[in-house]
Amino acid sequence: MEVKEASAGYLRTTGYEQTEVGVIPEDWEVYSIQELIDRNAIIGHLDGNHGELYPRSHEFRESGVPYITANDFSGHKVSFSNCKYLSVERARRFRKGIARDGDVLFAHNATVGPTALLSTEFDYVILSTTATYFRCNRERLINSFFLYELQSPFFVRQYRAVMAQSTRNQVPITAQRKLFVVLPPTKAEQEAIAEALSDADVLIASLEQLITKKRHLKQGAMQQLLTGKKRLPGFGGEWEAKRLGEIVTANKGSQLSSSSLSEYGRFAHLNGGISPSGYTDKANVPGDTIAISEGGNSCGYVQFMPEPYWCGGHCYSVIPNGVDNHFLYHALKGEEPSIMGLRVGSGLPNVQKTAFLAFKLRCPKTSEEQTAIATVLSDMDAELAALEAKLAKARHLKQGMMQELLTGRIRLV
Repeated sequence: MEVKEASAGYLRTTGYEQTEVGVIPEDWEVYSIQELIDRNAIIGHLDGNHGELYPRSHEFRESGVPYITANDFSGHKVSFSNCKYLSVERARRFRKGIARDGDVLFAHNATVGPTALLSTEFDYVILSTTATYFRCNRERLINSFFLYELQSPFFVRQYRAVMAQSTRNQVPITAQRKLFVVLPPTKAEQEAIAEALSDADVLIASLEQLITKKRHLKQGAMQQLLTGKKRLPGFGGEWEAKRLGEIVTANKGSQLSSSSLSEYGRFAHLNGGISPSGYTDKANVPGDTIAISEGGNSCGYVQFMPEPYWCGGHCYSVIPNGVDNHFLYHALKGEEPSIMGLRVGSGLPNVQKTAFLAFKLRCPKTSEEQTAIATVLSDMDAELAALEAKLAKARHLKQGMMQELLTGRIRLV
């Protein structure tokens, strides 16, 4: 397969033109969606999804005709693992929202943007009013290519502009049919582009599955190693339960004014929650320290900070006393749900220091076993971090591919 790339200068000269969706090759065409839909198919997606009211909860069954919502979209496919079902008799009452194998689905109401290519052995499925189906005119448009068109940056800009004019988070169906897409001159080029992007999706999906598997393995290892149910070779003896107050010091931080924060500071500012509330140029806690959210909806959240940071007024820095620091982090992380359960208050819930220090933690008696357990779990964390970085890179590369391939900046011939 030959790849042709247009230089930036070439974009401004021959072979390319400016259109409603930006600069595209001269032999590509801009169409509205309504020009590319099979007019012989049911066109309920153009005029509203349903001729019936929402199904009542008592009408759903454990089998029958799938009833699909935008929540059933996963990895640009439809997942039937958690969907609901209607009886055949109930499904026959619908006149619109009837999607079939090969249709391209677009979430347009409440959750806007997710797409899916319907692959099913069912004769049809029923779509809720959260999604639209598009049945491509096969003489002009390949559904797998269209799936990526609906994810493209220029298509996203179009539907977001429509959303900005609405008081609700939705893209009305009458507006959807007026949105533009661009097509290469041949279906062969559509297929080549779809295949390249599909390969990128396969890589992303495989990394996601591997990360999920590794997370389950890590969770299982934590449940075994941090409870003493499984002992590493060479270790034995009883563990002991100690109050945290016997083995740690918990220091509450101090508030920083908003004027001291910026998004470009060197150090993270932790002040409750999971993510930094900002960044600052000064730190009050050294690196390699455990931080625990003290207040807010995420109070009790445990994280390890390898770099120095600013501990705010709604955060505890936890310093070990006679226990391995990394073992302590993994042990606290394993007990995170229980630590979160210590919260009190409703307006601004918090984990009080007295309750935290009274919390009991089981530990091996020897520092050698603590360190050995921490090493196993830290190695698993490092492997996960490397996979997550690889996944982030794959997603970024796919976005770049879409930008280049779906505008003809790079041609696959």
